[in-house]
Amino acid sequence: MTIRTKTSNLLDNPPIPVQAKLAAAWTSLMFFVIYIDYFHLYKPGVIDDILAGVVFEFDISGPLLTIFVVVIGIPALMIPLSMTLPARANRITNLIVASAQVPLMVFNAVGESWEWASFYALSIGIEVLLLAFILRSAWTWPRTPAVPAGPATTDFRQDLRQ
Repeated sequence: MTIRTKTSNLLDNPPIPVQAKLAAAWTSLMFFVIYIDYFHLYKPGVIDDILAGVVFEFDISGPLLTIFVVVIGIPALMIPLSMTLPARANRITNLIVASAQVPLMVFNAVGESWEWASFYALSIGIEVLLLAFILRSAWTWPRTPAVPAGPATTDFRQDLRQ
């Protein structure tokens, strides 16, 4: 038996459930996307385009805003879903949604000038890193060893009776 002594030098590092890691990563991604969208407004001409009714070369319309809500709503829903879905469904959902988000994040740089390359490279790079963390966490979800049924269980019960 191991005796655990407390010293002032050692920090306890309890394991974090996969669900909490996933929810935290999705939350971090959401905050980051919101700030990047906010910082994007500082680019010259962006607010003028919005006032003129244009976003990303598209006319501002109900369908466009609906697409925006869907695009940002899915990762927002992944925060509570990561905490509440059963493990198998959780793993599959995170793998699918995070994989689908990568091209959407990269799409943000389409048509941008080299003047803004560092902004987009860094912001998209961080978004993709967060999504890679989500993919890795879901992909490497720990498995519970199967409980043997049949003779091994029966033998154990017989040992208890003796």
